[in-house]
Amino acid sequence: MQAPAFWWKPKPVLVARLLQPASLLYAGAARLRTILTRQRSAPIPIICIGNPTVGGAGKTPTAIAVAGMLAGAGRRPVFLTRGYGGTIKGPALVEIGRHGSREVGDEPLILARHAPVIVSADRVAGAKLAASHGDVVVMDDGFQNPALGKHFSILVIDGQVGVGNGLCLPAGPLRMGLGGQLKSADAVLIIGRDARNMASFIPDGVMHLSGRIASVPPAAIAGRPLIAFTGIGRPSKFFSTLEEAGLEIAVRVPFPDHHVFTEREADALLDHAAREKALLVSTEKDCARLSAKGDTALATLAARTIPYPITMEFDQASATALARSLYEAIG
Repeated sequence: MQAPAFWWKPKPVLVARLLQPASLLYAGAARLRTILTRQRSAPIPIICIGNPTVGGAGKTPTAIAVAGMLAGAGRRPVFLTRGYGGTIKGPALVEIGRHGSREVGDEPLILARHAPVIVSADRVAGAKLAASHGDVVVMDDGFQNPALGKHFSILVIDGQVGVGNGLCLPAGPLRMGLGGQLKSADAVLIIGRDARNMASFIPDGVMHLSGRIASVPPAAIAGRPLIAFTGIGRPSKFFSTLEEAGLEIAVRVPFPDHHVFTEREADALLDHAAREKALLVSTEKDCARLSAKGDTALATLAARTIPYPITMEFDQASATALARSLYEAIG
């Protein structure tokens, strides 16, 4: 689904207030699940990268950056993820070339370029399999899943929108009450300018990290009009990234998060590009879902779409503090 625009308003609007009773029930159920679920331990340390809201805050690039830090310190990180949108429930090791987004989802295919990836709906079982492929787990999402004990947890917040209107689903974007989530985290990473002053909500004893999403535009798209399309939590974030890089967007085409593209949509995008004499560009996650074979519009779209890579960069003080804390947490 496409996240409703009212979720991201600084304060709840009327429709959010009308949905607030349902959000209180949702938050209560999430809290009860946490209390009643028996927590299990894993055979290797668990580093969890989560976010307090639904939608793209920057978890995946953060998970990749953390895995890079661990690998640089001589550890053998393994990613663990649910594989949202995929048919494989796992636990299973992702194999590039064998698995596609329909089997394992889009994010695991990106993560697999950097370290082994285990997809598993059962995080405890997934962690056991991960132990045979490395010595530390970097869990992409799963912060709100109480089944698996974590050695260190990082909550990722997009500084531009913060936690939106501060309400839980369906009235707002929060997965659980904000206060409880912040207290359960070891660190809070605010990406980009802290436009909503989220730093003021971080409790004492919880580390405050700062970072930014960095990108180097592919040379092929410099100075060319673009048809930018994406199916992520907040498509406007992708469009803003392109604009901040000085790129010209001729047409913006947003889709729902984790959208599975159709032949009809592929035809429409290709027609857009032909009419505007523009290049097609999308996120790496979207491109992972575009894989197709044969003489089809989807295959043509996959071949013609230029993926736009991004990376997560910590500021120097945050990188130093995080490296030290990770070392202390996992030994």
